[in-house]
Amino acid sequence: MRTRTIQVCVIGLGPRGLSVLERICANATGCLPTGHDLVVHLVDPRAGEGGGVWRDSQDPELLMNTVAAQISMFVDDSVTCAGPVAPGPSLHEWARSLALVDAPPEVPDTVRREAARLGPDSYPSRSFYGHYLNWTLHRVVRTAPPVVAIHLHNDNAMDLRESEDGSQVVRLTGGATIDQLDAVVLAQGHLPTQPTRAQVVLSRFADEHTLRYLPPGNPADVSLDAIGAGEVTILRGMGLTFFDYMALLTIGRGGVFSRRADGSLTYLRSAAEPRLVTGSRRGVPYQARGENQKGATGRHRPVFLTEKVIAGLRAQADQGRPVNFRRDVWPLIDLEVRAVYYSTLVRERNCVCDAAAFLHCFTTTAAEGSARAGGDPFGTEPSAAEQRLLSSAGIADDERWDWHRVARPYGGSELRSTAEFRDWLRSYLDGDVAEARLGNVQSAPKAALDVLRDLRNEIRLVVDHGGLSGDSYRDDLQRWYMPLNAYVSIGPPAQRVEELGALIDAGVVSVMGPGLVVTQDVSTHRFVATSLMFPDVREQATTLIDARLPETDLRHTTDPLVRNLLARGESRLHRIPIRDGGSYPTGGLAVTQRPYHLVDADGSPNPRRFAFGVPTETVHWITAAGIRPGVNSVILSDADAVARASLAAALDRSVVAAAAD
Repeated sequence: MRTRTIQVCVIGLGPRGLSVLERICANATGCLPTGHDLVVHLVDPRAGEGGGVWRDSQDPELLMNTVAAQISMFVDDSVTCAGPVAPGPSLHEWARSLALVDAPPEVPDTVRREAARLGPDSYPSRSFYGHYLNWTLHRVVRTAPPVVAIHLHNDNAMDLRESEDGSQVVRLTGGATIDQLDAVVLAQGHLPTQPTRAQVVLSRFADEHTLRYLPPGNPADVSLDAIGAGEVTILRGMGLTFFDYMALLTIGRGGVFSRRADGSLTYLRSAAEPRLVTGSRRGVPYQARGENQKGATGRHRPVFLTEKVIAGLRAQADQGRPVNFRRDVWPLIDLEVRAVYYSTLVRERNCVCDAAAFLHCFTTTAAEGSARAGGDPFGTEPSAAEQRLLSSAGIADDERWDWHRVARPYGGSELRSTAEFRDWLRSYLDGDVAEARLGNVQSAPKAALDVLRDLRNEIRLVVDHGGLSGDSYRDDLQRWYMPLNAYVSIGPPAQRVEELGALIDAGVVSVMGPGLVVTQDVSTHRFVATSLMFPDVREQATTLIDARLPETDLRHTTDPLVRNLLARGESRLHRIPIRDGGSYPTGGLAVTQRPYHLVDADGSPNPRRFAFGVPTETVHWITAAGIRPGVNSVILSDADAVARASLAAALDRSVVAAAAD
């Protein structure tokens, strides 16, 4: 009997591409008929190095913002998918195996040492995660069924073409081609982008005056050696990327943090640090993540944004009445947050039984009459029944949940100058760290805000694939909720916020007030930082760093593969219909519903091409989030669907080819 070989290509070997590979191998035995074997081509310039973002050679000071026990690459019994469960260790379980069993000689000593000290609720380095991804790749290759062969191509994909016989051809940067492919999966991560006009102006100013401007990008990819000791450097942004730069330019320059006798943190300079000036629109850094007290799989179970409610919202959208996020979704999120906040206060003061009874009462009363004050989404006016319930539970007026105070914590302060703001901020950082140390179960504020992270899957089910109207997606989700969500729920480990406080005390970091503005002073040939709220202080600098990642917008990508597909009309950008006609053009790559076939300019899905991951952002929400074990990760169920569909497409072409023979 003649053996037929089918070929699938996965472009991009970050966590999603690797997950698709694992699922292809897991499904191969059950999906491939007798007489067929499979070749899987993997294309990534950093294949075997952990991928681009997670490469294993990056500075170990760069940390993940997810704890080790909540990171995995393997399907478990919680995952709803058609393919088989092929269990594997979470990152923490893998670390334990390295620490307790003799690690293979190829494992570096630095990895063994980190494995030995890594607890389930520790934050691993990104390079350690890169080593875990490498181990996963080697395991998948080693345990692949006999009918599966895996070929690695350490190169970039330049183009994707379709031959007359329907086969796919991938051309690589180095000039090689991979042809006779039966299916192709695009699983790229963050793609390179063209500089914006504003970035071009800043770069030109820096070049003309012997300054430095570093545009948005991954700090692990940026050379910082040219920034001199004591050089004033502006870091624009106070999110996760800011904390990466902060670490690289302080402890990465030889500085040391230590504890005083009273337990407070202090910083000993190395004399190699620059002086860092930072700020942002909000004026405060992302909030510290509460120490994990939920174990690997614990999460808030929705009591308002339930499966039934989500099904109703999706049915509404499917009937041509897209959901409005602020009107239909946000009030439910708000109720979930407040329910956890208040029940946590009650539990910590009284007992678990009281908290359970309170939560039951809150669930039945709060949803009845929480009204909005005009167009203010934060302007919740509790019903009379809710106010009586809170009073009976001993929750004082000044303890009531206030989104205004959460989003703008200095809002009620009588601050009149940068000095007063900095004094307030230093105290605020200590308070944030203290709450984070209490944990995401025992601290009422941290428990409440962790709900936003726990609700990602539910929100995805509502907003993905045009669940919202285009204007609501743009104005409510992208421009309003996503920045708020990032600020309060996906911040750094508490360690980093505490370190920021110590660096402020040491005079290494200075924080500008809210509304940071950076201009170019043509008289002094310097970048100048000021605050719209407190313009009394001006900081001049010779280096400006945009401390954020580039936005996912394929209209501005320089990736040749995506550009070629768009130029030929073999793919198109995602557009979301607007309620009053027209559509909102996004920068995401258009795909069908699961299993995510690539869509061409005419709206036709390509049966042999799939796209999964970061470039499809706006079709899907928060595509860069990690895989978590034990919680029915949508990433894993998606990867399984893409893998099975790519195998089915490949087999379909094999059947056609056999008939032609």
